[in-house]
This record gives sequence, C-alpha cells and structure tokens, in this order.
Amino acid sequence: MRPAMNPTLSDGLLFSNRVALVVGGTRGIGAACARILASAGATVVLTGTDRARAEREAQHLAADYGVKAAGIALNLNDYASIGATIKSIAAEYNGIDALVLSAGVMQSTPLGLTAESVARQVLDVNLLGAIEVLQASAKVMMRRRRGAIVLLASLVGERGAAGQAVYAASKAGIAALARSAAKELGPLGIRVNAVAPGLIETDLLANLPADVIATRCAQTSLRRLGSAAEVATTIRFLLSDDASFITGQVLGVDGGLTL
Repeated sequence: MRPAMNPTLSDGLLFSNRVALVVGGTRGIGAACARILASAGATVVLTGTDRARAEREAQHLAADYGVKAAGIALNLNDYASIGATIKSIAAEYNGIDALVLSAGVMQSTPLGLTAESVARQVLDVNLLGAIEVLQASAKVMMRRRRGAIVLLASLVGERGAAGQAVYAASKAGIAALARSAAKELGPLGIRVNAVAPGLIETDLLANLPADVIATRCAQTSLRRLGSAAEVATTIRFLLSDDASFITGQVLGVDGGLTL
C-alpha cells in the first residue's frame, strides 16, 4: 500500500490545523504572507502597531478564506509586552506552528546625518524587537519540538546601500540571527530561515527616490520590481513540509539583482 503523503504546495489545505503568527501582518510582505497562509488553511494571527487595522485585516482573512483569524496590536519597541503577547497567543490557540517576522522600519539618510534617535528606532524594531519575538516564539515551539520560522532580511543587508547604513546593519543582523538560531534550534525540531527581498513594490519604497528605484530595476535580470505576493509564496514554501530539510538559509528574492 502506498504510504500517506504529507500535503504539498499544490494542496489547498497545506496548513490546515496549523497556527501561523505573522508579526507585521497588516501591510506589504507581511499582509501578503497572512493572505497566502490563510488561503492554505492556516489559523492566522497577525499583528500590527494599529490594533483597529490588524482587526480589520483579520476579519477580511476570515471572510475571504473561511479560516480562524485574529488581529492584535504589537509594538516591537515595547520589549516587555512581546513575550507576554506571544505567550497569550500560544495559550489561546494551543501553540504556534509557524512564525513570519515581517515587521520593520526603514530610514534613508546619509550616515553622518542620521540622528541617534532614528538609529535607535531602526535597531530597536528591526533587530532587538526581532530577537525578542524569536526568543518568545521558539520557547512555545520547543514544547512540542517542532516549528518553522522565517525572518525578513534584505538584499541591502547583504550588499549595503548608500544612505541606508543603519537599516542595512539591522538586516545583516537578521540574516546572522537566522543562521545562528537555526544551529541552536535545529536539534529541537525547529527550522529557521530568512528571505532577503530585493526591490519589492511595497510602501517602504516611498523612502527611496524615483531615480534610485529606476536604476536598481534596470540592474535586475528581470528588469522589474518584485511583488509582495512573490515573496510571500517563497515564505510559504519555507514554512511548509516541502522545505523540511531546509534550515539556516538566507534566500534572495531579488529578481537577479545580486547576480
């Protein structure tokens, strides 16, 4: 008799009976991840700094895909609240199976003109807040010795960019965090990967001048911007059982910009 197979990406219920936490799930890549995971049958808990917006997004997911969804407020600057919030989510939904950490802020100022307050905000949210989320979520996953995590790094963290030194440093830290966490958590059944998007059409592009965007598009092999949905599809794969032997990777989703 042919053995039963795990669901694959072609199956509509790929994430049925799984709880996915999407931190930063109200806009951009995070919102696209929330949608694609809901479409695959996951119970989705998404967070954002605006509680009302998070709740609306969750209501849309539940209505559009017939899944359980919840939207809650979470500010990665408020370290003390992160652990308690994630612990509460785990208690409410009996665990967390998948984590997408998409929340982040970007600054675009010359290094010599970057105020300390701006630098601290970027590092507090993009890196220190990410560490808190990862720690708290990993503790939940350890109890059942399984889980999959994807962090959002960036092409800028790999290559650097003039005017984005602090942002680049924060995202380089995310890549290192993913690799290190993969080594530590792998023996506990938890996979950790990161994606490093290139030029993606989200509201973060508002921080870049039009001529910079045009120049970078011309440098990609595909000669265009990427979409949030294209990054989300990659993240869904990394969270799925189809990627069960993949951990510690930082996967570029950049249209060939790094070639």
